[in-house]
Amino acid sequence: MKPSDFESIAAYMNAVGSAARQAATDLARADTATKNKALTVMADAIRRQAAALLEANAQDVEAARAKQFDAAFIDRLTLKPATVETMAEGLTQMVALPDPVGAITDLTSRPSGIQVGKMRVPLGVIGIVYEARPNVTADAAGLCLKAGNAVILRGGSEALRSNLAIAACVHEGLRAAGLPEAAVQIVATPDREAVGHLVRDEAHVDVIVPRGGKSLIERIAHEARVPVIKHLDGICHVYLDADADAEKAIRIADNAKTQRYAVCNTLETLLVHRAIAETILPPLCKIYQDKGVELRGCARARAIVPAMLDATEEDWHTEYLLPILSIRVVDSLDQAIEHIARYSSQHTDAIVTENHTAAMRFLREVDSSSVVVNASTRFSDGFEYGLGAEIGISTNKLHARGPVGLEGLTTQKWIVLGSGQIRT
Repeated sequence: MKPSDFESIAAYMNAVGSAARQAATDLARADTATKNKALTVMADAIRRQAAALLEANAQDVEAARAKQFDAAFIDRLTLKPATVETMAEGLTQMVALPDPVGAITDLTSRPSGIQVGKMRVPLGVIGIVYEARPNVTADAAGLCLKAGNAVILRGGSEALRSNLAIAACVHEGLRAAGLPEAAVQIVATPDREAVGHLVRDEAHVDVIVPRGGKSLIERIAHEARVPVIKHLDGICHVYLDADADAEKAIRIADNAKTQRYAVCNTLETLLVHRAIAETILPPLCKIYQDKGVELRGCARARAIVPAMLDATEEDWHTEYLLPILSIRVVDSLDQAIEHIARYSSQHTDAIVTENHTAAMRFLREVDSSSVVVNASTRFSDGFEYGLGAEIGISTNKLHARGPVGLEGLTTQKWIVLGSGQIRT
């Protein structure tokens, strides 16, 4: 359906929601083989149409450059051959993943003779609002489909050509499997009014997932009447402990910051124990400086590497998404954990240490959705976690937390199996 076929945005979005609700009913009946067939054809279509996807994306990127969007935005918008292959591979991985729908767990017998357990079921209709990340279109479509949900995708207007091209591949898979195309719908209007209707559509939408900048997520959290799975910031930390292996520490801290700048699991604040700061910081900071990273440090860090700028209180609160890094020298593991508790956005925080006790304390006491020992924060991602892909990162504490994959897109209901029992 096209927005131009309707008298208003409200009427268009109501039709989209109604179609999604009906599609969700059909998907709930679909067996695993049918869903897997759709995913397989989607992946094949994306690979086959790679050139067309890249061409559509090139047009979006050219238009964004003409509007003078910043480098971080352009990076998120741009598809590369490797990105297209990753989208296809993510869908292929989903085929191999167990279908969560219908799984029965915790079945126990009660004194009355009944059996009580839980069954995993789809959420229903999921609305996803995202900015310039075309790969989300394929990831979200595949994950929602495998988990038995219909999905309404409202990507940024700057990526509309890319999103529609990817959606065409998705719809090819749905048709091949005999599933309704309305199971995956792209909101085909740049009008922001559509977002307001989507996040307030309690009649048709069960969950909203926003993926984008802080202002977008804050707006949706404020306006939504539908439950929201969200995270606002990715203020991620790496703490180099007194017992860190120097070579390992440098390699991890470098990768966590410079492997990619404009993503939410990138290192933004580096914490270094004072016992190793004079050994670690000079060679590590040279790597950063050679790669063009601007360094902002506390007084003790600047005493070791004078080229650093002075870090302000605001820096500890900032998700840069740019080649900028804050560095603080701390006296202890306790001080590192205290800093993270104060400034972290509860996304991903890591420790580098050879001390098992310190590692276990960090795992227990750091209250983030992903806590990492001796590895880069860049692994905090559904694909890397073996989820096939992710619908987003959740820093919520209820329902889903961390990368949200198939299980996070389902819920559970109680089931009772009897053989004629009555309550007396």
